[in-house]
Order: sequence, then C-alpha cells, then structure tokens
Amino acid sequence: MADVTQELMFEILKNLQQRFDKVDHAVSELRQDMLSIRGHLHNVQGDLNGIRSVCARIDDRFDRIETRLDLREFAEAAQKPLTP
Repeated sequence: MADVTQELMFEILKNLQQRFDKVDHAVSELRQDMLSIRGHLHNVQGDLNGIRSVCARIDDRFDRIETRLDLREFAEAAQKPLTP
C-alpha cells in the first residue's frame, strides 16, 4: 500500500511540475509583452515631446509676428492724417 501512495504522489508531483512549467512560460510571455508595450510608450512619449517642441516654436513665431504687426500698425497710424 505504501507503493501505491508513492506512485500517486509521484504522478501528482509530475502534474504539478508540468503546470508550473506552463505558468512559467506564460509569465515569460507576459513579461515580453510588457517590455514591448513599455518600448511603444517610450516612442509615444518621444513623439509627444517632439510635437510639444514644434508647438512651442510655432507659438514663438506667432508672438514675433504679432509684435511686428503691432509695430506696423503704429507706423501706419503715424503716417495717416487724423480725421476728426
């Protein structure tokens, strides 16, 4: 009877080992997926930083254009005669 219980225990342990191998494989796949997603997030963050810098440059250019237009309006106003 001791032989039967040892054989049963051996089968149970063998099944547990197979299950743990499957779990280990699934965890490694999930880790690879997570690393892939992390890489994509870094790429997206780099793209957003690039877009922000372009928007900042455009904003600076608009500020300079507005400043020039204000100066031009003052120059045109000085040349026109005042009409009451």
